[in-house]
Amino acid sequence: MRPIIHEDGNGDDSKIMTTFDREDDQLVYVNNKGKTMEFQLDHIFKMDSKQDDVFEAMRELIVSVVDGYNICIFAYGQTGSGKTFTMDGTEDKPGLNRRSLSELFKVIEDRKADWSFEIEVSVLEIYNENIRDLLSDNPKSKLDIKHGKDGPYVPDLTSHPVRSAEEVRKKFLQSQKVRATATTQMNDTSSRSHALLIVTVTGTNLSTGVQTKGKLNLIDLAGSERVGKSGALDDEDRFREATNINKSLSSLGDVIHALGAKQKHIPYRNSKLTHLLQDSLGGAAKTLMVVQLSPVQKNVSETICSLNFATRVRAVELGQSKKTADSAEVAQLKKKIAELEGRA
Repeated sequence: MRPIIHEDGNGDDSKIMTTFDREDDQLVYVNNKGKTMEFQLDHIFKMDSKQDDVFEAMRELIVSVVDGYNICIFAYGQTGSGKTFTMDGTEDKPGLNRRSLSELFKVIEDRKADWSFEIEVSVLEIYNENIRDLLSDNPKSKLDIKHGKDGPYVPDLTSHPVRSAEEVRKKFLQSQKVRATATTQMNDTSSRSHALLIVTVTGTNLSTGVQTKGKLNLIDLAGSERVGKSGALDDEDRFREATNINKSLSSLGDVIHALGAKQKHIPYRNSKLTHLLQDSLGGAAKTLMVVQLSPVQKNVSETICSLNFATRVRAVELGQSKKTADSAEVAQLKKKIAELEGRA
């Protein structure tokens, strides 16, 4: 729940309509037309919560990447609810991106006696259902999604080897200069695309030669919005952007619903976002969503929609996560073990 900001305005529209349970940090209440609605989530971060608090709740996920798991951490919510602040933050209040990367390289340093690691970073955005490589010399080029043995990938996506969190940060800042943003009535700098910072970690055990491969997806989703409220109806470009944003977020909801219902067919290919994240939303993956909320009266309907979506997400159980080491690597490990036992 973000604090009050100047876009919230004054008067009745800026009244706070959300309250919290004093005894239970999983409950939030929304006053809607005189009725109180209750929602239960995994954890509620109130308006006075710090960036440290949010990161500590997901620190263990970062270690999983080094162990060979696919991880997806993303922020969901309406336009102007604070997603970019949570994911990126500011210089004095860094968000999940920078904190996660610092933790990642710390873990890698701690394991260097037994493992060597190769880290690569890519940054892309999905804008009007087109994939744009934000680290390319030609970021406006349209890219396609293909499927390989490790899942979906973008063949021509730029990938840069990095050795520190600072190098990743430099690439990320480079990408933000060309990301699609615009001013709307809901937000001065509204993100008009879904931005994905993708960090791939390949580890090699120095004793056995066994390899693991994990992928960390840090995602700042574009905000859901009502086109009339954001002013998009009066601007052809904003209207097209909002339509595509809402459609892809709806597709994300459909995937979440299908996973929760354990349906045989999961509609990953209904949008570029869910198609690209197929190996990080289901199967051998660990996924965490931070749902961003606005506390004031004028955003009550969007707040309720976000909380309903969060409730659906919370009900999804993917089952046991698995490392992405393949059977050949497992066989190699068994062979090494047999050799060592023979020598003993």
